[in-house]
Amino acid sequence: MNAVWSTNQLGELAENVSRPFDFKGKDKVIFVNTSDVLEGKFLHAEYTSVKGLPGQAKKAIKKGDILYSEIRPGNKRYAFVDFDAEDYVVSTKFMVIRPKCEISAEYLYVILTSQLCEQEFKIIAESRSGTFPQITFDSVSYFPVNYPDKINQNIIYRILYSFNQKIQLNSEINQNLESIAQAIFKSWFIDFDPVCAKIAAKQEGKDSELAAMCAISGKSQEELEQMSKDDFAELQATAALFPDELVESELGEVPKGWKYKKLKNLCRVINGRAYKNTEFKDEGIPIVRIQNLTGGGKTVFSDLDLPQDKLIEKEDFIYAWSATFGPYIWRGPKSIYHYHIWKMDVNETIISRYFLYLTMFRKTESMKSAGTGSIFTHLTKAIMESQDVLIADNAINMLFKDRIDKIFKLISLKSDEIKKLKNIRDTLLPKLLSGEINVSSLKDKVE
Repeated sequence: MNAVWSTNQLGELAENVSRPFDFKGKDKVIFVNTSDVLEGKFLHAEYTSVKGLPGQAKKAIKKGDILYSEIRPGNKRYAFVDFDAEDYVVSTKFMVIRPKCEISAEYLYVILTSQLCEQEFKIIAESRSGTFPQITFDSVSYFPVNYPDKINQNIIYRILYSFNQKIQLNSEINQNLESIAQAIFKSWFIDFDPVCAKIAAKQEGKDSELAAMCAISGKSQEELEQMSKDDFAELQATAALFPDELVESELGEVPKGWKYKKLKNLCRVINGRAYKNTEFKDEGIPIVRIQNLTGGGKTVFSDLDLPQDKLIEKEDFIYAWSATFGPYIWRGPKSIYHYHIWKMDVNETIISRYFLYLTMFRKTESMKSAGTGSIFTHLTKAIMESQDVLIADNAINMLFKDRIDKIFKLISLKSDEIKKLKNIRDTLLPKLLSGEINVSSLKDKVE
């Protein structure tokens, strides 16, 4: 049997609560600003002293609240509070929305984070006169909310929750995979763990190759003895590639046979095209801007026919050099990259693009000090091309490339799966919220 649906205005179904946070007896709290939540996630849970908190740190939140930023609603700065939050104080720039009896908090959260709602709120925000797009609860309280009974609200929420959980799991897997890649890179090319292990073992009269094997694998000698014959032989061959000596270079000690090379000798740094707002189109090839890389901003398009070096494709290495800058592996469709982004055209006969990505990931923080600009820091092409990159001998480079390519291939596969899940979820969502799909028969399966 189909559920009976009702429609009511948001302001009749929910309220924007404003509870003052009670700082009495608290030396530290967890302050959450609008930039500290994104697409349902709290980006930190760190305690900070109540002294020196900004003036907007005033609101208390409770389990079951919905946080929704008043500023730039299209930037997806929202979250559902599904935990006890007595130590959390949030910015006054958040609406703290709590439902009334007819609608569940979970279902209302689905409504408020839907594409239809987001688009409507963006229109309201952008029509406001002010320094930046902003909404208030009063300005969106008219928004019509379509809803079934609470049993079916829960079914719809659980269906979407399962998609979001799988998306979140894949995102966490990718974060872990990249952490593994970063750890291997740091061990081999920053700390020189296999080389230093060989040197230390040699000085102590021990088996230097065995020491390097332990350093590479993270296993003890006893654990190595439990490995299969083939795995042991492969690890042994890897350890044999590393030298057992550090030598002086112009930038400090490095493993014997390794050399620094300027980035300009390893990679072409290609500027993106500078577009005027009047050149943006509603269809064509997508243009990637810095705000698109950081999770916000409207996608714009171009109909210009540009050369291949002004286009990026999946797995290309790019670098944002202005404001929020750093390295990215592009995982979107074939696109144009805007000014303020460089395409890093790596000579892969020498090194892997992923090797250079990991290198520049570690160098980005130190490069900031070399940047220019009074409001936003900018890097120059000359600064980038002058960076020193430590290159191992060819055998180690190829071995590292093989290992890292496998890790980044897994990351790419998981990223593709995330996109597919999001597409399915976003296709289902309007049909679920309109009652077009009858979910009543799914009650037992969802439970």
